[in-house]
Amino acid sequence: MVALRFKRDGKWHEMSYAELDDEVARVAGGLVAQGIQPGDRVAVLGQTSPEWTICDLAIDRVGAVCVPIYPTSSRQEREWVLSDSGARMLVEPPQLPRGEPVAPVPRADDEPSTIIYTSGTTGPAKGCVLTPANLRAAYESLDSLVTVGAGDVVYLYLPLAHLFARMTQAMTLARGATLAYFGGDITEIVTELTEVRPTHLPSVPRLFEKVYTKVTALTEGMERERVHALVRGAFGGRLREALTGAAPISPEILEFFAACGVPVYEAYGMTESTAVISANCPGATRFGSVGRPLPGVEVRIADDGEVLAKGRNVFPGYHRNDGASRDALRDGWLHTGDLGALDDDGYLHITGRKKDLIITAGGKNISPANLENDLRRCRWISHAVMYGDRRPYAVALITLDAEEILPWARENGLPEDIAELARHPRVLEMVQDAVERANSAYSPPERIRRFTVLEHDFSQETGELTPTMKLRRKIVHDRFTELFSALYGGNLRS
Repeated sequence: MVALRFKRDGKWHEMSYAELDDEVARVAGGLVAQGIQPGDRVAVLGQTSPEWTICDLAIDRVGAVCVPIYPTSSRQEREWVLSDSGARMLVEPPQLPRGEPVAPVPRADDEPSTIIYTSGTTGPAKGCVLTPANLRAAYESLDSLVTVGAGDVVYLYLPLAHLFARMTQAMTLARGATLAYFGGDITEIVTELTEVRPTHLPSVPRLFEKVYTKVTALTEGMERERVHALVRGAFGGRLREALTGAAPISPEILEFFAACGVPVYEAYGMTESTAVISANCPGATRFGSVGRPLPGVEVRIADDGEVLAKGRNVFPGYHRNDGASRDALRDGWLHTGDLGALDDDGYLHITGRKKDLIITAGGKNISPANLENDLRRCRWISHAVMYGDRRPYAVALITLDAEEILPWARENGLPEDIAELARHPRVLEMVQDAVERANSAYSPPERIRRFTVLEHDFSQETGELTPTMKLRRKIVHDRFTELFSALYGGNLRS
């Protein structure tokens, strides 16, 4: 059976389960030959690839502790993870140590299995310690819901430094399916989907938002059947279901894909809960929710609206950070930092982040993520960031989507330059229309009154986004303080 499929030099290659097991045993032998012992921390720095998976499995085989590092991390962030974790070795796939095959080393349930440093939207990353018991509880919670089996193909482009991707990796291999890796170029994902023809696709919302905006722009007035065929074709024609998490997604987009025969199930979890808390699934889906709590997981809502979770999947605490651990774990409940509600049928609805809540000068509480998310459905907009704490009304910074706006500019004889387009009257008019459409779904105090368009997009490299494309709101607020202030001064676009 094919375990791994990967692209090298423009061609797809395969590795069987037997070959994978042999490679893992040899890399495990290489780790032992270099002095790695059970309990040692081994950091892994590299892009999602078969070698990353092999290294991860080899570290587990020798009883060591895997410490992932995002390939987009800054030098300062890498040094922090290496020093704080006490890593004895750094492996950078595709370069792997190899030696004589070694047998697996058993683990104790209460020993660390992995330490994952949360990318974090504020402050230094904290190391989430997860044990074999946590991982086993998460697998058991997902077992009855996962439909992947022998013969299926799961396409993976998410960073394996993130637990969402590693859980996907584990569940795929445990079910005897094929894990297909992206070729390393994020712009080639849609092309590769048509080549790999996956049956399952884990993703963050941005991919589905991109496909949605492109398809709806191209198919205006087209018959419904042709639209549905186009969407299914964009994912390779065999996709049975997709999973989205890590950030909110518009119910309208989920409804669109469901109507096209490509169901996208929204799930919810965090590293501290071993990536699982709740999920929509076949036969139990409610658009706009993140599903019901998974088996083995309890959820309740605190008096202030915070979502709390309890279960064997919840981590024991942060590495060398007792204060943060006490804040996160109180009376056995994980305090997620998210605001939410449980409806009468037990579906969990996330309404925002506690720390992101905007309280205007008039006392109105605004959760910015919902309106920001609605704006991202506009094909011209890449990101939107609301601001307005202790201010009379809400304002926003907006960035343009280069993949959409530059071809449009070319077709209309306008400069193919984001900085110039950010100031162009026609572009500002299109963004204004998008803001007005989004505002119409909200009460007047919640609406964006003024905005400005930035001359560049946010990115991981410049620090405004995490590796899973979450907004680092505090960094944006701090970096663009003067622009936000100017929006209240009367000299910018309104």
